[in-house]
Amino acid sequence: MSVVSADVLPGSALAVEEAACGPAELGPRARLWPSLVAVYRAQLSRARVARIPLLFVATFQSIGIMILMRGVVDGGGEARAVVAGSSVLVVAFVALNLLAQYFGQLRASGGLDHYATLPVPPAAVVLGAAGAYASFTVPGTVVTAVFGCVLFGLPLAHLWILVAVIPLAGAALAGLGAALGLLAPRPELATLLGQLGMSAALLLGVLPADRMPEVVRLARDLLPSTYGVEAFARTFGPDPDWAFVLGDLAVCGAVGVISLGVATWAYRRAAVR
Repeated sequence: MSVVSADVLPGSALAVEEAACGPAELGPRARLWPSLVAVYRAQLSRARVARIPLLFVATFQSIGIMILMRGVVDGGGEARAVVAGSSVLVVAFVALNLLAQYFGQLRASGGLDHYATLPVPPAAVVLGAAGAYASFTVPGTVVTAVFGCVLFGLPLAHLWILVAVIPLAGAALAGLGAALGLLAPRPELATLLGQLGMSAALLLGVLPADRMPEVVRLARDLLPSTYGVEAFARTFGPDPDWAFVLGDLAVCGAVGVISLGVATWAYRRAAVR
């Protein structure tokens, strides 16, 4: 009969203890794209219950503004500005106003601690939430644009430009809204900043720029949604200058990248506190 030392047995206590003392292997680092998709689906499912009220409020608010402006605007460049600004206002209402409120409440309630424990990059949390909120704006923006074109007698031929305007303007405004919500020290202040941002998008985006003072025009140029409004309004002309349209969309996209980057930094800053 042979005798085997207990040290070499695979199930022995000593072998288990030695294995436990060794360095544990870490799992693979979460990639950005799968994490972003997972956060996007979770946020979309969470906000699905409030989808109809959001669409109703955002859409009918913009349609009501166009009906009121119909009494003072007949057509031409002013009508183009009103329709384009009212359409992008739907994006501003959801992506800027509501997202600022969401992140403000999430920070105040400690919800950021939950996301901080998940193996997902911070950028995936910001981009996923921003994308989910911006997705709700698509039907309302399209309905508002079609209604405005019919109301003011504008052509419907180039409404396909909304395929670029909605995501680019949505990214710029969602990044700004997320940053405001994450940087605000209190949720009430985040709500106030979000509403002020939406009011700025209303006043500076819907009203024709030709009737504004020079100082207000400069403030309008600093608003991220302005370039989406300008790009959309240019397509209503009889012969759109597509170079200017692409230029406005490029500026809107660049502002979106910057604002989402600031929102990601604000998320890291708020999550570690």
